[in-house]
Amino acid sequence: MTVIVPMRAALAATLFALSPAIEARAQDASPWQRDGHSSVRLLSGSRSGSVLLGGIAFQLQPGWKTYWRTPGDSGVPPRFDFSKSENIEAVTVLWPAPTKFDDGAGGYSLGYHNQVVLPLRIVAKSADKPVTLRAEINYAVCEKLCIPVDATAELAFTSVASTEDSALFAALDTVPKPANVGDPNPLTIRDVKRDGKSTVLVDVVSPDAREVSLFVEGPTPDWGLPVPKLLEHSPAGVKRFTFELDGVPPGTNPEGAALKLTLVSGDRSYEFNINLN
Repeated sequence: MTVIVPMRAALAATLFALSPAIEARAQDASPWQRDGHSSVRLLSGSRSGSVLLGGIAFQLQPGWKTYWRTPGDSGVPPRFDFSKSENIEAVTVLWPAPTKFDDGAGGYSLGYHNQVVLPLRIVAKSADKPVTLRAEINYAVCEKLCIPVDATAELAFTSVASTEDSALFAALDTVPKPANVGDPNPLTIRDVKRDGKSTVLVDVVSPDAREVSLFVEGPTPDWGLPVPKLLEHSPAGVKRFTFELDGVPPGTNPEGAALKLTLVSGDRSYEFNINLN
């Protein structure tokens, strides 16, 4: 949904009088597309070569949230369509580590509140030609009830040095870093093992007493695995999480399935790709 707010003449005169840096900022971000409880826009980073950095910025009213790529026990993941873009070969959405919310039904949903920027890795077809990103953005904003939002945005990548670079690099820092089970990071997964046919145990090492969250995703979107739970009584030296192999598509054998585990604690987050043994 797109709402255009008329600009008063006095405000327009003030904007025209502002410095070139402010004018450049307007070129590096599309106008906010607003609904009753959120706003969304595109950001463009500095252009150099065929691989570009962009972003989708969300602002949410207090008390409202939107969802991660996997929404958890309930919720609706955002969907993006970039097919109407010009001179773009591929767009990869990168996802900052989510927050865990009580979903009001005894489970947890995963997502973001206040504001978030999803970085975009954009590959141009031709490095020496203009690039225009066009996005159809479908997402939900939720308080006690969820409201679907449809927005469209367009932005040309023209800046040699973008004023949005700092925001985009800050967003990249919140994307979980790739890691392997057993890595010697202060926050890491030490072991993943089966307990019977349907239960998975994940042992986590954490450097301090801060809250640790673990999320799991299946190999395809039709897997609906639950949010792992922290056991009250874990073995010495680890925090043990457990989840059941519920939500596996009918007729699917989970043996050897490729799972993605996301580990979050404070400002640290890591992503582990494993095969279920």
